[in-house]
Amino acid sequence: MSEEYEHGRRDGLRLALAILAAEEAKWEALRGQSRASRTNALRETRYTTLRTAQKRLQTALNRLTPKDGSSLTAELASALDKVGL
Repeated sequence: MSEEYEHGRRDGLRLALAILAAEEAKWEALRGQSRASRTNALRETRYTTLRTAQKRLQTALNRLTPKDGSSLTAELASALDKVGL
């Protein structure tokens, strides 16, 4: 595949990570805030699901990075820092 295509795939994964990080922060703030245990359980499940999705996306992104022995590029490192990974 072309380098431009691979770069686009990595950008897409970075965007997905940023979206998941924002959603995770939202649900983390809501966990345990309701008096209803069913609502709290649902919020906990959503939070856990988002964390799992972030880890899977991170794994996919790591698999797409070049394996030529070079370290992470500055662009990739800054994108990961933004989402807290």
